[in-house]
Amino acid sequence: MDGYTPEELAEARRSIASTLSKCEKALLKLTPGRSQHTLTARRIRAFQIALDLIDREAGTNDGS
Repeated sequence: MDGYTPEELAEARRSIASTLSKCEKALLKLTPGRSQHTLTARRIRAFQIALDLIDREAGTNDGS
């Protein structure tokens, strides 16, 4: 598949943004230096990158 429809990108963005928000809230409750904290912080960064890539593919960059 060469590309994605705008609807597919929008749905993926909503789903990732929702999971990112949940991870950010969970991170506040985790102890820094512990494996769960590190994993969640890395997961947050991966979701941020995914959102940037989706925005780039969709031709938007609204920063949300």
